[in-house]
Amino acid sequence: MRALLDTSTLIAAMLPDHVHHAYALPWLARAKAGAFEFVCSGHSLAEMYAVLTRLKRTPPIRPAEAWDLIRENVTTHARVESLSGAEYALLVEELARTGIMGAAVYDAVIARVGELAAVDFLVTLNVADFRRVWSAGAGRIV
Repeated sequence: MRALLDTSTLIAAMLPDHVHHAYALPWLARAKAGAFEFVCSGHSLAEMYAVLTRLKRTPPIRPAEAWDLIRENVTTHARVESLSGAEYALLVEELARTGIMGAAVYDAVIARVGELAAVDFLVTLNVADFRRVWSAGAGRIV
């Protein structure tokens, strides 16, 4: 089995006080244990870093701490996949044709990585958003 864990799932899994931690942590724990092939979008690496370093927390998560969380939980265990320049161009053309805009574009990037990586599951806390940008993969979104 191959599964892509999206940014929302990874953030929730890494932060014990996150409202969805109990849902997300088992997915990350199984991924790290090698229960399935763990795929992560390259876009999610940047997105996780941005989210972790801007969260309103006391104390705040410092840049080096954010990288440590990402390295320890994701890059050490996941196969990080990214779109090529041509794949990005095709995706943006498709988004323009279908009228998808705004932040949904980032979900579309992650979904396209999942599609190209032939994942069995895309695990997210934003099911409806991903179904909107990847209707062909709706049955794989959990």
